[in-house]
Amino acid sequence: MERKIFDVIIIGGSYSGLAAALALGRALRKVLIIDGGDPCNKPTPHSHNFLTQDGKTPAGIHALAKEQVLKYKTIEFLTGIAVSGKKADDGLFEIVEAKGDRYFAGQLIFATGIKDKLSEPKGIAECWGISVIHCPYCHGYEVRDMPTGILSNGPEAIEIAALISNWTKDLTILTNGDASFTEEEESKLKKHAIKIEERRIIEIQHNEGQLTNLLLEDGKELALKAIYYRPGFTQHCEIPHELGCEITEEGYIKVDPTQSTTIEGVYACGDNTTRMRSVANAVYMGTMAGVAASRRIIVGSF
Repeated sequence: MERKIFDVIIIGGSYSGLAAALALGRALRKVLIIDGGDPCNKPTPHSHNFLTQDGKTPAGIHALAKEQVLKYKTIEFLTGIAVSGKKADDGLFEIVEAKGDRYFAGQLIFATGIKDKLSEPKGIAECWGISVIHCPYCHGYEVRDMPTGILSNGPEAIEIAALISNWTKDLTILTNGDASFTEEEESKLKKHAIKIEERRIIEIQHNEGQLTNLLLEDGKELALKAIYYRPGFTQHCEIPHELGCEITEEGYIKVDPTQSTTIEGVYACGDNTTRMRSVANAVYMGTMAGVAASRRIIVGSF
């Protein structure tokens, strides 16, 4: 059977993956994008801080990007899930898709994002990206001056509170159990009129993702309009780990300024490499990965 060989296979076809494909397509490279259609920001109603696209829906930005990228004839798009990968004996990378089809390339780009851990408290997953948010630069303007919670504890809660106080002064730190602040930290919070709520959260009550109240362990309710939260996460795709790519202590794929991983010929870009989760940053990193991958081909054959 004839092998399907590409210059580069991109796993993940959201903003970062499409940006990488665009750079490669314009460099006349043969590219396959494999994407499962489940982007990290799917529930987010609007995207911000991306020039010319501020306030647009993530789906709308993605649809236009995909349309523009696929105008380049050397780029193919496959809706599917990459389930495994390895370095073949001839030096090419082999990627296996969920249906069993195999694809080969000299280089790989992982734009696979991360999976947030959102199991507790009840209601948090339904509100994630809508009224339970992670970044004030992405969402803070829309909830400015509103009663806002910070689901955190200890030094991290202090760090987040200092930042969020720029957007609202009506702040409550939700420790979801006993607070772990030092006397100095408590004094700083009191100075800025930031409240501490130690009662455990039973449920985040909401209306189609828009927070209405927190139901607390004693049956009382706390009215808030937004909560900032930094959840734990796992990598959305395990293939980089299978290939031997180094993972940082935080859980991100380690990359250099060109988005190269610690495995030669393998790149990573987007949310799987950084805490800076924004469309603009994902596009930048994807473009850099695409340029680096194409340059390696061009210069290597000169």
